Amino acid sequence: MRVSNPPSKPLLIFDGDCHFCRRWIERWRGLTGEAVAYAPSQEVSFPEIPAEQFQKSVVLVLPGGETHVGADAVYRSLAFAPNRGWPLALYQRSRWFATLSEAAYRTVSRHRGVVSFFSRTFWGDDVRAPRYVLTRDIFLRLLGLVYFIAFASLWLQIDGLIGARGILPVGEFLRAVKAADGARAFQFLPTLCWFGSSNTALHLFCGSGAVAALALIFGFAPIAALGWCFASYLSLTLAGQDFLSFQWDILLLEAGFLALFFAPWRWTLRRRKHERVPAIGLFLLKLLLFKLMFMSGVVKLTAGDDCWWNLTALDYHYWTQPLPTPLAWSAAQDPEWFRKFSVGFCLAVEIVVPFFIWGPRRLRLAAAGLLLILQGAIALTGNYGFFNLLTVALCFLLIDDASWRRLIRSKNVGAEGVTSPSRWARIPAVIVLVLTLPFNLWLCYQSIHPGSRLPSGMGAVYDRMESFRIVNGYGLFRQMTRERPELEVEGSAAGVDWKSYVFKFKAGDVRSAPRWVAPDQPRLDWQMWFAALGRPEHEFWFQQFLKKLLLNEPAVTNLLAQNPFAKGAPRYVRVRAFSYRFTAAAEKRATGAWWKRQEEGEYLTAISLENFRAGGP
Repeated sequence: MRVSNPPSKPLLIFDGDCHFCRRWIERWRGLTGEAVAYAPSQEVSFPEIPAEQFQKSVVLVLPGGETHVGADAVYRSLAFAPNRGWPLALYQRSRWFATLSEAAYRTVSRHRGVVSFFSRTFWGDDVRAPRYVLTRDIFLRLLGLVYFIAFASLWLQIDGLIGARGILPVGEFLRAVKAADGARAFQFLPTLCWFGSSNTALHLFCGSGAVAALALIFGFAPIAALGWCFASYLSLTLAGQDFLSFQWDILLLEAGFLALFFAPWRWTLRRRKHERVPAIGLFLLKLLLFKLMFMSGVVKLTAGDDCWWNLTALDYHYWTQPLPTPLAWSAAQDPEWFRKFSVGFCLAVEIVVPFFIWGPRRLRLAAAGLLLILQGAIALTGNYGFFNLLTVALCFLLIDDASWRRLIRSKNVGAEGVTSPSRWARIPAVIVLVLTLPFNLWLCYQSIHPGSRLPSGMGAVYDRMESFRIVNGYGLFRQMTRERPELEVEGSAAGVDWKSYVFKFKAGDVRSAPRWVAPDQPRLDWQMWFAALGRPEHEFWFQQFLKKLLLNEPAVTNLLAQNPFAKGAPRYVRVRAFSYRFTAAAEKRATGAWWKRQEEGEYLTAISLENFRAGGP
């Protein structure tokens, strides 16, 4: 069918009395911009087109007079939008796709009332393509804040942890790696510390990283700031050995790397009217959030720990976790039914809700809300460094600009965008997507089927990528600890009178309340929790820690709350093991104690520097 008086540009005509049509036309208008005109059938007239046709489908009239209806009209009109030409190409080249498209279109057209109901249920009244310009601004500034916290927290501890006179000096570590791997050492350990591992160099990495993070917070040179933050923190993470081996360290690196493909290529984060964020960068970051939550939930059920299946994990978690908060004690007093409900809620949010990430607006917002509730509950009952804040930042990616506009009741937030990022800026993102997607899918599959292995060729590629911490697996608390062993380190001048070293945050005095420390992370206190679960001969860092205490090394003793040998080094140190547990409410009222403990015996007999000279404790 052709018309004798065609429009000057493509015109899509729809039924103006159909609310469903009007909502979705607004979405298409936002995609195609000025390239296509839209008009209700009640306002235009083409004698060649019968009025009944508009009751059945939309009609696209092209400048040459040619008309198209149904799915064909939809695909042709959307082909005028950037990067939207592939459905039309598929429609024209695939008979089965064209047949299915027309059948689906007729079904929707005949049941517009039902489809409209579901449309409003899942999208709301505004079904326009979501924009994420303000969301990008918020996420990148929050990511800068997380980077700043990470650098600042580590900066205050780095001398005692991996400095020249610290527990695990990075210079000695790198020399050992170089001796073992030779010229390939940098490939396996891509850290800038190869160019300098002195205390001054470590402070430079922390300080310059913190400055770059501040630049990102204030929206200055986002790509350069992100690049240096990633390079510096990767260098420190690889050099940090046991002290920087936590999942939130690799999560920050992966998020920071992917953010490079989400940030704008300009000097400031100032929002521009008519701008779209890079779709691939957004997808990669949303995939990271999906992977983090889905894997964390699935591994709890596939790792073989029945306390997740019978919903009793929180019977242990609150008091066995590394650094509980005061509210963890209160949560441990919750009735059993509520603890089981909380475990079920956690599993549902981690396993089911991540799929909402890929859904329409209201499902995405529901996912954001539920994930934020879970992160809030975790943060209130446990000190997990910057993990919760970083996860919150990732959750904000699910909130589009229109939703922010409603939240803060501003009409100036989230202006409609019609321009896309440069094609050249998209090429690196496409490369990263192609390289990382198979491994991300495999990691999710591996969480369901533990023990599965990559083919040897892919395994070699993954190992190389894993060195840069840009494709990682996650899974917190896949095995729930059911006891809480704690170590008490003591020193003595003559082996008779023993004095205890006091740590800043880990459990010690039973009358001392658990403390708030997040988003800071006292890494020595955290490692002491892991040491208590193992044996001293398996923990090289712990042996070196005791050696530094015997030397009364200030860089290391400064990591403690109290050094009983400030005036002179002890001759001997020993370690005793205790079993800790939260008190019940009645016990706390009677004794004022937050903890109760029982001595389990000697973890490590008394040793001196002579033991180290003879080959170790």
